[in-house]
Amino acid sequence: MSGIKNGFVSFTASVQEGFGNVKAFFVGNTKKLMAKNEKESSEADLQTAKMQVDATNAAEDTKKRLANK
Repeated sequence: MSGIKNGFVSFTASVQEGFGNVKAFFVGNTKKLMAKNEKESSEADLQTAKMQVDATNAAEDTKKRLANK
């Protein structure tokens, strides 16, 4: 695979990861603001962290899958 294609794949995966992190931020903060108690607030924090990890994992999987083609 050419260097340009590798760079494009990496950039695309990074943008995908960024959008996932932004989505996690807004979803988490909205749920935290709507929380009725400390437990719901903590669950919102955990969901935000999980969504960020999922976004990172998805981007890494995309990079690996496309790099192996």
